[in-house]
Amino acid sequence: MMIALQTSGLPKLAQPSIVAVAVVYFAIVAAIGVWATRRTRTASDFFVAGEGIGLIALTLAAMSATLSGFAFIGGPGLVYATGLGAMFLMLPATVTASMTSWALAKRMRLLAEVRGVITVPDAVGARYRSPAAQGLSAVSLLVAVIGYMATNLLALGLVIDSIFGTGLAAGVWIGMAIVLAYSVAGGILAGVYTDVFQGTLMAFASVLVFLFTLKVGGGMGGISNTILAADPAFLGPFGKMGPLAALSLFFVFGVGSMGQPHVIHKFYMLRDPRRLKWYPLLVTLALVLSMLLYFGVGVAVKALVAGGQLAPLARPDDATPLFLLRYVPVWLAALVFSGVAAAIMSTVNSFMSVGAAAITHDLPVSLGRKVKNELLWGRLSTVAISLAAAALALLPGAVVAFLGIFGWGLFASTFVPALAIGLNWEGATREGAVASILTGLGITLTFETLSYFKAYSFPTGVSVSGLSLVLSILVFFGVSWLTRHRAADALDADVRLVMAV
Repeated sequence: MMIALQTSGLPKLAQPSIVAVAVVYFAIVAAIGVWATRRTRTASDFFVAGEGIGLIALTLAAMSATLSGFAFIGGPGLVYATGLGAMFLMLPATVTASMTSWALAKRMRLLAEVRGVITVPDAVGARYRSPAAQGLSAVSLLVAVIGYMATNLLALGLVIDSIFGTGLAAGVWIGMAIVLAYSVAGGILAGVYTDVFQGTLMAFASVLVFLFTLKVGGGMGGISNTILAADPAFLGPFGKMGPLAALSLFFVFGVGSMGQPHVIHKFYMLRDPRRLKWYPLLVTLALVLSMLLYFGVGVAVKALVAGGQLAPLARPDDATPLFLLRYVPVWLAALVFSGVAAAIMSTVNSFMSVGAAAITHDLPVSLGRKVKNELLWGRLSTVAISLAAAALALLPGAVVAFLGIFGWGLFASTFVPALAIGLNWEGATREGAVASILTGLGITLTFETLSYFKAYSFPTGVSVSGLSLVLSILVFFGVSWLTRHRAADALDADVRLVMAV
């Protein structure tokens, strides 16, 4: 969700207060990494934090990994440019949190108990008794992870360059090195507790900035009246997007969120699965608090421009930096800019973990092999994919955009049918799962490539991610129905029991 930061920079933020807050933030991250390193002794510690994370920590970690820096920079810019239709990207959050909890969380956590699974493709392999399904889902995950990591590392480089004046290339490598240091040493345990710190920071900063948007704009009534006088369509139910584009966002991000492995992987880590009944409420509350800035800055800057207090923005992504630098105390601006870096780092760390697990665990298992010393190889794999992603991040901006865009669609079309639906439907077959993964992989890569080379484009409002998700679900149901006589063979007794709980 960091696409909006890929090809543009940010205003220079090298003020002493902002630099000081950023340095303190990175020092805290380093301290968490040292603490977690001392507690990471096994592959289970490295990949699933020893299944010892509490519910509050899980909630904040999931929220941080979900939002990324888009909530603070790209999101407000999207609201400013397209109006209330941009909220359809976030409106599914409450529904998705509940669906993910009911459809996936408990079953994945119980699979970890009965099968000892530690990765998301592990769950696919266990559900269908199929190394092929596990291997294909790992390949799809790895392709998407490296592209998504490149996108986020470029965004992190932009933020570091804006704060410290390092230059973009140096900012990318510095950002990668910081995340890599605590990820390699402390694994997912370091990532989770860094996410807890980052998530708390994001929510706190978001609430404070929202209060300033109300003050500057004269409350929601003043903001609404100013915008209505200049651009009534902005406040329409679909904003300037139109119903097709807005509803497409709602579908892709509502349903597709259940297939994001860097988020659902965290369910393995929960210490007590009985606490999951509180997860939808807590994660929804955390998301709502963190999204106040997303909405508030977008509409407040639009009102300021409409009222003549700000010149029209050259780039929508300038909405948050300009508002913070002009209308809030410098310490709060510093907190938010550190929060942007924090959010991006949360997502990068999560991708590092699931990507390393795909290389070290899932691909060898699908080939009938098991890697000795998974902890060591997990750390080496984390270094390898991080270096690859950082190198890709420095390619031309349009290439990085291409790499990042298909990530969400690949995740969704791979794991929503095979896992979110498959763990709740005994009629699903391994043939259906394999066919749906191949469909999502083929559709996403084919049409995103054609779009990149301008050989084909969909009508306005229709996305490749939405198409690949719909087709993969249809193929999953269709092939499972055609091979329904094999459904019983794809379901072991212990997995059936997990699905019945």
